[in-house]
Amino acid sequence: MLASLKRLGVAAALIIAAALPATAAERPDKLVVGLLPGESAPTVMRLNEPLRAYLEKRLGLPVELVVGANYAATGEALRFDRLDIAYLGPVTYILQSKHAKLEPFARPSHEVVGPTFQAVVIVPADSPAKALADLKGKEVAFGDPASTSGTWVPRYMLADAGLVSERDYSLRVLGAHDAVALAVVNHKADAGGLSKPIYDRLLKEGKIDPKAVRVLAESPAIPEYMWTFRQGLDPAFKEEIRKAFIGVDDAEALKVFRAEAFIPSVDADVDRVRSWIAAITKDRPESVAIVK
Repeated sequence: MLASLKRLGVAAALIIAAALPATAAERPDKLVVGLLPGESAPTVMRLNEPLRAYLEKRLGLPVELVVGANYAATGEALRFDRLDIAYLGPVTYILQSKHAKLEPFARPSHEVVGPTFQAVVIVPADSPAKALADLKGKEVAFGDPASTSGTWVPRYMLADAGLVSERDYSLRVLGAHDAVALAVVNHKADAGGLSKPIYDRLLKEGKIDPKAVRVLAESPAIPEYMWTFRQGLDPAFKEEIRKAFIGVDDAEALKVFRAEAFIPSVDADVDRVRSWIAAITKDRPESVAIVK
């Protein structure tokens, strides 16, 4: 009789264990945060150190920053669970979320403009170009192929002006925003597309000569980058992270994002960018395949 009861107890324990969530969804021992290489990896790490320190203190566990080799690498690392959260631009998020159920949860909001930013197309100060249409037949430099403000939005701006890449202008990929700015300053490209906030900071820090370059055009408002969860992260831990971001009051942690605060984010926030991608791929359908 006792043996039978023991067997029943073991069977019941196995049934209960099978019904419990998998251990993969438990709170991890550390938070691994993915960042895009919009500039050199050391620069990105330095700028984001205050946020790392804030999260480590708030969450009570180690926080590791990881800068991808390129934009696709960061997106894929999140998709394949090598990161817990990542700061993704709209294009990187849109392309990677086609392959996995990624969940945006926060984005920076700025004074006056809210949760948006802009891209710019710049030219050497002595360039004869007065409008985007004047770049026909020229070489235009861009950042990473999956960069929203470093490639896709400037390409949309040129397409809106009637110029299609490789038909009306040569597209030169340089990988990072600062590399694009320097190429234009040094007359190694006729024009370049990059993030306006990064362009402004490069000027402010004296990294590029303001007398050597000028803005040819500014983009429409772009939906801000989004902090995004990987699929399968523990729901309770996700809520901890969400509250840590939405409740951040550390000025240094917000500084690199030029943000007043982080606000909630959802998938529909980037619908405008989806329409821009569609406009570009209508003439150049292979563009998306390059960055998948």
